[in-house]
Amino acid sequence: MPLTAPGRAQAGRPAGKAGARRVATVTFAAQGMSVAAVYTTVPAVTEHLRLAPLLTTALMVTVALMAGAGSFLGLAAIRVAGPVSTMRGALLTAAVALMLIGWAPGRATAGCAYVLFGIAVGALDVGINTRAAAIERVYGRSIFGSFYTAWSVGGVVAALLTAAAARLEWPVADGLTVQAGILLIVAACIRTHTLPTAGEPSEPPEPSEPSDTSVQSPLGRRMWARLLPFGLVLLVVYVVDSTVSAWSAVYLRQTLAASLTVAPMAYAAYQAGTVVGRAATDRLVQRFGAVAVVRTAFLLVAGALAGMATAPGWLFAVLAAGTVGLGASVLAPLCLAAAARLRPDASETVLARLNLFNYAGVVTGGAVSGLLGSTGEFRLAYAAPAALAVLLLAAGRHFSRPAGRERRAHEAEVGS
Repeated sequence: MPLTAPGRAQAGRPAGKAGARRVATVTFAAQGMSVAAVYTTVPAVTEHLRLAPLLTTALMVTVALMAGAGSFLGLAAIRVAGPVSTMRGALLTAAVALMLIGWAPGRATAGCAYVLFGIAVGALDVGINTRAAAIERVYGRSIFGSFYTAWSVGGVVAALLTAAAARLEWPVADGLTVQAGILLIVAACIRTHTLPTAGEPSEPPEPSEPSDTSVQSPLGRRMWARLLPFGLVLLVVYVVDSTVSAWSAVYLRQTLAASLTVAPMAYAAYQAGTVVGRAATDRLVQRFGAVAVVRTAFLLVAGALAGMATAPGWLFAVLAAGTVGLGASVLAPLCLAAAARLRPDASETVLARLNLFNYAGVVTGGAVSGLLGSTGEFRLAYAAPAALAVLLLAAGRHFSRPAGRERRAHEAEVGS
């Protein structure tokens, strides 16, 4: 006789999909907080360590490159210990990195801390998205948007904490230590929940950690072709995201003469926009379809980026950043969810490969924006991605392909 949810709890085995979803949601929020803590403190760290603009750009690019490497380390960790343990370990590492960034006595130590953070956030990214994909399969409907809503809420909270610390004239080390402490608390609270098999109401437990056969199954050449449209969309999304996230505080500070208290507000507005957009993503997809949602989002992003590029003052830029977040917010979760459905039996490998486009976008956006900013051309850094967003409108049609068709295509590929 299968155990009921209370029975599993009494047996010491946390019950089902609701608990797994709560853990994943909180972890997404913690990841968003950690990324925001790093990006919004760039001006303060730069001034504290007297970093040259090109060195600051190099550090941000290094974070993205190390995150790409970290995603493959995360994939290896998932194969050994499973996604939940990978999430926990990556959060602990990110917390240590935040404290090292804040308390770094010199540039070399700060550089090592940023490298460590990049590796941690990359491993966390693949672990948490793998877990989220498994949870969505159990629910049988779109819920990725809710996870990324939590990510954005964490980003807003971190940006506001950075602004409050600057307002109180705290050293950057104190502010980052507080945020690192929050990550440590979340990591300590993560628990593994068994997931029921999708579509079976009796909730028989399936292993929460993937088996070697599932994660090592080959993707095949046709799968790469089907991944490419989602990868290109994800690349542009993260060009936009890194341009706003990594450099909006510096843009407000250097180009629009905002104070250190005001500078993080563009990031906060951007993440607030993503909260609204992601909270509505699942309902919008159910009502209008993914194709319409994706194309509308690209148009909104293009217009808002143009607004940031031409902003006459910091307040206009903050409002435009919020609008960028509103449009860009739906694209990443829809890409990841669609890609995971291509091969449910190997979603960890699919998502790790798709992360290459993610970090390529982060590197491209961060490097180009930083180089343009160091020469005083931040406005151009926001105008260029607007054109990319318009060019990718045609990619929206790929989001309409049902998962069943993908499974049949894979079966035909394996059979041939």
